[in-house]
Amino acid sequence: MPEKILIVEDEKALQETLAYNLTREGYEPVVAGDGNTAIAKARELHPDLILLDIMLPGKDGFEVCRILRQEMNTPILMLTAREEEIDRVVGLEVGADDYMTKPFSMRELIARVKAMLRRVRLIREEVQTTEKIEAEKEELRSNNLVIDLKRREAMLDGKVLDLKPKEYDLLLYFMQHQARALSRDALLEQVWGWDFTGDSRTVDVHIRWLREKIETDPSNPTRIVTVRGAGYRFEG
Repeated sequence: MPEKILIVEDEKALQETLAYNLTREGYEPVVAGDGNTAIAKARELHPDLILLDIMLPGKDGFEVCRILRQEMNTPILMLTAREEEIDRVVGLEVGADDYMTKPFSMRELIARVKAMLRRVRLIREEVQTTEKIEAEKEELRSNNLVIDLKRREAMLDGKVLDLKPKEYDLLLYFMQHQARALSRDALLEQVWGWDFTGDSRTVDVHIRWLREKIETDPSNPTRIVTVRGAGYRFEG
């Protein structure tokens, strides 16, 4: 299945040129001419990459990028006719992965697209490999905390914990990614899924519940620790 690229560009001629060249390279382009349409199509289609113009009708590219980055990890390549450094800084701060100034070489843009998608594929392959290895195990263990994968049960000191389904899924994901700092958005995406309509407070609530069940002192957690400015990390 060809990789899907969302082109967010209000200039019709450039929109068509980008779509034509991406199609020639074997990609499946989808176009949007304004910010609101871009957000709707990104949520509906979950593209593999987004080409995002800054100057758009309605919501501008910065706002579109900020909104989408809160919901998904899709790589975003921002396009702009302006060259001010502040634009590049703001674009990167709201979550863009790369930046190109118009006019640009189509060959360079295609090269950037290929490089970004290649990185995404490598990350996905690593995740899939990790998940496959974990799936073949019968249990995950971290000191006195054990997850029985076949029974979907978690045990502390040999006693089965009374976990809600999402508490179990969250704990499982933490134990599969031990010692990694995980953002709230990443946890929402991986544990609750793309179509979840809640916000990051859901993660905080479930982590508080988990701490009450697996921490010796929930008010001073040592297993699931808070990483300031980043999210949470499972220490084991």
